[in-house]
Amino acid sequence: MSVIRSAVTGVGSFLPEQIVTNDDLSRIVDTSDEWIIERTGIRQRHRARDDQPTSELATEAARRALADAGRVPADVDMIIVATTTPDMTFPATASIVQRKLGAPTCIAFDVQAVCSGFVYALSVADGFVARGLSKCAVVIGAEEMTRLMDWTDRSTCVLFGDGAGAFVVEPREGQGTSADQGVLGFALRSDGTKTDLLYVDGGPSSTGTVGHLRMAGNQVFRHAVVNIAEAITAACAASGITVPEVDWFVPHQANQRIIKGVGDRLGLDENKVISTVAMHANTSAASIPLAMDTAIRDGRIQRGDLILLEAMGGGLTWGACALRL
Repeated sequence: MSVIRSAVTGVGSFLPEQIVTNDDLSRIVDTSDEWIIERTGIRQRHRARDDQPTSELATEAARRALADAGRVPADVDMIIVATTTPDMTFPATASIVQRKLGAPTCIAFDVQAVCSGFVYALSVADGFVARGLSKCAVVIGAEEMTRLMDWTDRSTCVLFGDGAGAFVVEPREGQGTSADQGVLGFALRSDGTKTDLLYVDGGPSSTGTVGHLRMAGNQVFRHAVVNIAEAITAACAASGITVPEVDWFVPHQANQRIIKGVGDRLGLDENKVISTVAMHANTSAASIPLAMDTAIRDGRIQRGDLILLEAMGGGLTWGACALRL
């Protein structure tokens, strides 16, 4: 039976020029390169300039993804930006990206599910594309998490970085099997009873401030390993595949302990897991497309490969997506 799949036809990413090393952080907070690497696997992170808003990172990632897909801004009919760090409360960062990109009048909005945001945004795009409501969607994860850091809290400020990544999503005809190019299935979850484990202590209607990121790290780790593993299993079942069939796992780059913990729980071959956390740190909603683009550029991920994306973030939210590139 013929079906319309949402295929990823282009991938792109962008990182700010400034690199902040662990040694740099050791000069402003009680930490060290050895301490950070041992606990997180992170060696450096990128940081945006003061005059470089999230939309700038998002727009450049979108341009690169469109070029990779052989498309131009005039082809775009939908822009979805997953972000926790918008340029402003409103309008949506997607609308600002639309203007900067030079895209025509189209659908444009933001999705906020913190580190899970890109998987959530991709699921929304899939709904539009598979139903014929979009022919060329740009899905962007873009974050400037360093804006939310309390630079006196070594347990959080060492974990995060800034960056953006994007997918171009277009319709492709398939046969309704796991051999089809495109998105095969999702599993999305949220548990609102865990909002106090990972949050920002500010907001327009509560404090009137931006606030700083707060996290109960050990509890987040325990929930992440169990919940992400369950979502991966569910996404595979929804897609008609099994975990061993997957060619590449592209996880949210939270820290190396969580990536390894999920892999160990599922018995994953570590050689199939894409990890860029050492160089990018945790870029929240940007981390999956950033990691995907890195692995495509270095030749690991190829067209036709079966890919599993997964993430977990504040809320707690989490989810997974299976797709064939």
